Amino acid sequence: MRRYLYIITSIFLISSLASAQSLDMLKEKVKKINIDDIKGASLSETDATNAIKEALNKGVDIGVKQVSKKDGYFLDPEIRIPFPKDMKKVEKKLRDLGMNQQIDQIVVSINRAAEDASSSAKPIFIKAIKDMSISDAKKIVNGNKSAATDYLRNSTYLSLSKEFQPIIRTSLQKVNATKYWKSLMRAYNKIPFIKKVNPDLEIYVTEKAIDGLFFMIEKEEKRIRENPKQRTTELLKKVFGK
Repeated sequence: MRRYLYIITSIFLISSLASAQSLDMLKEKVKKINIDDIKGASLSETDATNAIKEALNKGVDIGVKQVSKKDGYFLDPEIRIPFPKDMKKVEKKLRDLGMNQQIDQIVVSINRAAEDASSSAKPIFIKAIKDMSISDAKKIVNGNKSAATDYLRNSTYLSLSKEFQPIIRTSLQKVNATKYWKSLMRAYNKIPFIKKVNPDLEIYVTEKAIDGLFFMIEKEEKRIRENPKQRTTELLKKVFGK
């Protein structure tokens, strides 16, 4: 009987000791995890901010270069600026009158104006990227595939439109788009029983040019998020590889 009691007591003591050791080990692991989480969070904030800025700067640089060269807009079906869609009736009527060449000339010239003006957008983008906060960067890292571009769009669209429109005006004049446009509108407004139109070409081209810029930046952001080969620095690999 004493023998059995000794065995039971020994087992209980061993189990208690093992449990105590397990508890101590568990506490140490929890403590270590908490410390690592704090360190990781702090590092993550810095990495997130720098990585997002780096990704956006890369996207802006590539996007602006692509659209500001000749045919950057015109030969890209995804951002090519068409004859204003809300003026389809005008376009059809003029084409029916045999003015296909003049319509096509307008389309080429407004795309040339957008290409000519686009390089001036880069400083505005860079300022917005520089002003990005840590909390913004963390949201962007955990956001959707276009979160960085969405931030840039929300931060710069108004100022970009304001700065861009006079540049577009100059570019439209430079490539004779304004002259071609006025000529077309005069021809259309002379048609009997037609309601006269005088749409603002500057606003239309400005909006379309800016939309094209953001489209290209968004494409680059998605490449970085989805394709490891596009993460060309250690920081981009570290943040977007998780």
